[in-house]
Amino acid sequence: MTLFRLGYVAMSVNVQNASPSQTMTYKRYQQLQDEEAALRKLERISKSNLHNSLRLLKHNKAHGIHFFRLSSKLVPLATHEDFSSWDYLSPIKDELQEIGRFAKENKMRLDFHPDHFVVLNSPKKEIFQTSMKVLKYHYLLLHHMGIDPTHRCVLHLGGKYKDKEASLERLIENWAYIPQGIQKMVMIENDDTSYTLEDCLYVCEKLNVPQIFDQHHHIANHDDSRWQDHWERVVGTWSHSELPVKMHISSPKSDEDYKSHADYIDPVMFLDFVQKANGSTEQIDCMIEAKQKDQALFQLVQQLKEHPNIVMESETTFRWKN
Repeated sequence: MTLFRLGYVAMSVNVQNASPSQTMTYKRYQQLQDEEAALRKLERISKSNLHNSLRLLKHNKAHGIHFFRLSSKLVPLATHEDFSSWDYLSPIKDELQEIGRFAKENKMRLDFHPDHFVVLNSPKKEIFQTSMKVLKYHYLLLHHMGIDPTHRCVLHLGGKYKDKEASLERLIENWAYIPQGIQKMVMIENDDTSYTLEDCLYVCEKLNVPQIFDQHHHIANHDDSRWQDHWERVVGTWSHSELPVKMHISSPKSDEDYKSHADYIDPVMFLDFVQKANGSTEQIDCMIEAKQKDQALFQLVQQLKEHPNIVMESETTFRWKN
């Protein structure tokens, strides 16, 4: 039987005043007259974001959660073009190391999901270069946490640019211009509009990159194929990774707004995946993408406990028994 482990994204609705995504806009930065004081303020915000991230990890430990996505907004303006000479890492070195130590001591899997503007198949050189800058930022955060960056960043394939096949091939061509360390960091997720699971698998198998299966996205964008017909290939893309297979779970907000995430997880929809994927691999880490964050995880756990085929192994891990 496969062990299924639950995690959630970036923020908690239960831990008060613990946002890891506090920010400062570039416009606000420009309004501050003293540049040195403005930089110190950015550093204070960054330290606060990291402090709150550690609070969230401690909250997770208390509830037996060992799988978590960190906010990509830990350091405001770090990748802005006008801050290329700013040494943002030195002032937060201790905070980054503390997060890394805590995660390793408590065997927590941490990763990132950079924003949608990180695009590796853009025909515009400047967009590709900006994407590299953002990925390098994520790489450096992980490196200074002391966490191996390998397979820690989830990306979508990008835009179709009026020709999906050509755009897929452009990504494969652009791959040669990506530093090897960043290549190793990348995982690919099927999206709900442009690139199906089959499209992503084509790229993942070409580039030896793990495939993140998003169940909700697949239902919204699947070209009439069943995900289980491709599941063996999905698992195969993880054969070279030291991390367990990872997938995303979310539920549609409504029939009218199907692609948006609901507050909570539909257990029937999720358990359909669990039953069909059971036995295919040793462990699957399931990242909950729901508006109610950790509360959605807690509610799903309660629903799972009531199901006759679910055996809870710990507070947030379970197996399916036939």
